[in-house]
Amino acid sequence: MDWQAWHQRYDDPDSELSRRLQAVQAQVRDALDRAPAGPVPVISLCAGQGRDLLDVLADHPRRRDVRARLVELEPELAAWARERAPENVEVITGDASLTDQYDGFVPAELVLLCGIFGNISSADIHRTVAAVPQFCRTGGTVIWTRHREDPDLVPSICEWFEAREFDRVWLSGKDAGFGVGVHRFRGLPQPLVKGQTLFSFRAGRSMSSPTARSTASTT
Repeated sequence: MDWQAWHQRYDDPDSELSRRLQAVQAQVRDALDRAPAGPVPVISLCAGQGRDLLDVLADHPRRRDVRARLVELEPELAAWARERAPENVEVITGDASLTDQYDGFVPAELVLLCGIFGNISSADIHRTVAAVPQFCRTGGTVIWTRHREDPDLVPSICEWFEAREFDRVWLSGKDAGFGVGVHRFRGLPQPLVKGQTLFSFRAGRSMSSPTARSTASTT
């Protein structure tokens, strides 16, 4: 698979990926707008080319407050992001499913889980959601994506977040053709448990971006 060519679909304004990206970026911008004064730690799992965050940072007033770590397994995609990232954004070429990757950057103000939930099992989604309190500081925001094809797990994902002291901030409409969810953490962050593997990518099509695959991936 030519992942760089695959990502060109983001440049087509009529594609679902392009419209989903615009929705995610709008929510990233809003999350940075409401972040408290001071440093703004951000982590992005399976970051791909980093467009969710990097395009926003190009002109956001809080861009210099951000301290981010983007984790992406595909070397070419990570290199693309690294070339465009400002000094305050670190791009790691590695397995985003490993909790160790986020040591020193959590609890974060913004956690990006985009292009993941459509490519992993429901059990792995549940496991990942259960781990997010290790990643988010109180008042922090998590932005996630999932396709709306059957089985539509978006309502369940919302319930799983909300059972762990996350309040729903925004959810895209089902007729959008994609799912983007935003939740804000009102609880207390949990200590990071190192050595955990949260998910592995599986074979099969989904709207979600297969931009990063865990080392256990079957795709």
